Amino acid sequence: MKKKSLGVNAILNSLQTLLNLIFPLITFPYVSRVLSVDGMGKYNFSNSVISYFILLAGLGISRYAVREGARLRDDRVEFSKFASRIFSINLCSTIVSYLLLFVVIFTFNNLKIYVNAILIFSIQIFFTTLGVDWLYTIYEEYAYITLRNILFKITSIILLFLFVKHSNDYLKYAAITTFASVGSYALNFIHAKKFCDIKITWKFNWKPYIIPILTIFGTMLAVTIYVNSDIIILGFLKNDYTVGIYSISAKIYGMVGPMISATMAVTIPRLAMLMGKKCYKEYKRLFKRLLQSMIIIVIPSVIGLMLTSRNVILIIAGKNYLQSTSSLRILSLALFFGTMNTILVECVLIPSKREKATLITAIVAAVINVALNFVLIPILSENGAAVTTVVAELSSMLINFRFSKDIIGKDLFNKEFLKNGLCAIFGGIGIVLVCLLIGNTVSSNVIQLILSVIFSVAIYSLILWIFRNELFFDIVNKIKLFIK
Repeated sequence: MKKKSLGVNAILNSLQTLLNLIFPLITFPYVSRVLSVDGMGKYNFSNSVISYFILLAGLGISRYAVREGARLRDDRVEFSKFASRIFSINLCSTIVSYLLLFVVIFTFNNLKIYVNAILIFSIQIFFTTLGVDWLYTIYEEYAYITLRNILFKITSIILLFLFVKHSNDYLKYAAITTFASVGSYALNFIHAKKFCDIKITWKFNWKPYIIPILTIFGTMLAVTIYVNSDIIILGFLKNDYTVGIYSISAKIYGMVGPMISATMAVTIPRLAMLMGKKCYKEYKRLFKRLLQSMIIIVIPSVIGLMLTSRNVILIIAGKNYLQSTSSLRILSLALFFGTMNTILVECVLIPSKREKATLITAIVAAVINVALNFVLIPILSENGAAVTTVVAELSSMLINFRFSKDIIGKDLFNKEFLKNGLCAIFGGIGIVLVCLLIGNTVSSNVIQLILSVIFSVAIYSLILWIFRNELFFDIVNKIKLFIK
């Protein structure tokens, strides 16, 4: 298989995540105003419920498939056998997920008013399995993924403006967002023939697959609990209005996170392949570069989001959601801890087959998060939910670092890491000064945000240039190459 450029892949994935950020900026102001706070609360609560069943159907298979499949991707016959087995296991977990979903719907009376939205979202369960997204991660098909996402996002925007026009149209909104993902996954399955031949098969030894898959699933379940428990517990302890307020800050937090992690996402399959083939020197070299790149990216992103939270809320959701500003500022801190934690999990522990360590960490973080939610939400409402997310992400990062230290400990606190950290700190100071100056001189929220972003990028780039930052010049050269 032709080796793809990590630099080009990073740019493509960054473009994709940028589009994931831009499209909500187009649609969310419209939806949040049309559906009202209560409508958004119902939509997000139903989506949070179904996320658990999508997780159950996924069963941790994607992470396992990327780790193990990366070693086999140059052999179509062997990879086809592997892909067929993974797909068959995934079908079984999908059936179990649907059965449990219907049990939950008919058992809990509190969910009756959300049943229609939950059923619409549930269509994603089957199509997520059919979509075999892990296949495209293994083969680093980021050009295809980017084009596919653009196509269905544009289609969903057109449908949104055509059909969502009233405060009770949250079911139509759920159907449109479901269509966007379902269409992508259907196209995935058809396109998969380019890489392998997937068949349903039951005659193979399941044990070597099931044990690590279930361990990874346990980790993902615990993580999902501490990510989504905020909205679920808010829904039970408070009301739809509070859920609607917090869901705006959580939505923005969820959009910015993948944007920051775009570079990391394209590196995961390459790191898994290097670790699987025991190319440890190349693995450490790539990981070291990834870690330094993320330090340069994540610190200014956190500072920038904290300073522009009010503008972002006003532009995306309007004055009715201004209360979300404080919880978004708190969640901004979680971006740093969450990104560093994801690097440790996806790029170190999972490739090195230490999924049991990630399970322990995730369970501890989930317990901390849920317990703190019951304590802080009654007192601080949506801000309490945000604080618990920060604490959970910090706890996860520290524990996973402890489990990863023997592999990457020496790569953390070396001269280059400290130099990049210093660049990021000085750059962050520059961003603070720029945002405060613009905030005190410009009255328009839109212009404030645009100027803050433009001048923050400019001053940060200038500081990196002054420090002669190697990563900065490498990114600039790759962008030039990509444009040519």
